[in-house]
Amino acid sequence: MNFLAGKTVLLTGATGGIGAEVARKLSAAGARLILTGRSATKLKVLQHQLAVEPLMYCCDLTSTAEQQDLLQFCQQHGGIDVLINNAGISQFGLCQQQQFNDLISINLLVPMQLCQLFLPVLRQRKGQIVNVGSAFGSIGHPGFTGYCATKFGLRGFTEALQRELAGSDIQVKYFAPRATETSINSSDVVQLNQQLGNSMDSPVWVAEELIKQLKSNELRRFLGWPERIFVRLNGVFPALVDMALKSKLTVIELFAEGKNH
Repeated sequence: MNFLAGKTVLLTGATGGIGAEVARKLSAAGARLILTGRSATKLKVLQHQLAVEPLMYCCDLTSTAEQQDLLQFCQQHGGIDVLINNAGISQFGLCQQQQFNDLISINLLVPMQLCQLFLPVLRQRKGQIVNVGSAFGSIGHPGFTGYCATKFGLRGFTEALQRELAGSDIQVKYFAPRATETSINSSDVVQLNQQLGNSMDSPVWVAEELIKQLKSNELRRFLGWPERIFVRLNGVFPALVDMALKSKLTVIELFAEGKNH
């Protein structure tokens, strides 16, 4: 039996690299999709690539008024069974170069607000929430101070909400990819990963892993090797990860300051 057939899934950040692949796989599985993004043009292009025609909702999710409009739109179309908080941005640079407001708003505040907003709807449908985090939500990494802070926050929020709703029919899940081959990574980040020997996963594979978690009872899924080991190691022996990253700091600073060209 196909768990996803006939389920209504609200997917944010649908036109991004991971989001578009998740949309394709959900559509192929027979899910009914409500897709959000900021670009009506990109949403229209994606719409024509899917097996089942989705509902599209172009909006700026940092606006609480537009969040309310999205909730009303979903209710008008019968509610949702699954909320996937996938929208996100990244910044690479030294701390003094970072712009924290957008990172916090999009990566952390928006998914928190959408979870809060859609909880009554999901209670009615015994639904699921999947918050898309990152390996950097467990490992503080030089050059990504703002991004790490937001993903650490999202992981903590998800864990707390999981435990708060443990006696309910709602499942709350945390999904943590490592570096993925999408446009969220600047050319400097791609070159840095190549220089350090860090692997990057294809968005197709990452989407497959998210779908597997969605179909399972697994509350946490971390992708990548050795990243999964680093996540565990950082939780128990952070000083070891300190030393490992310190040995790479000169290279990271070079790329973060744009002096690698």
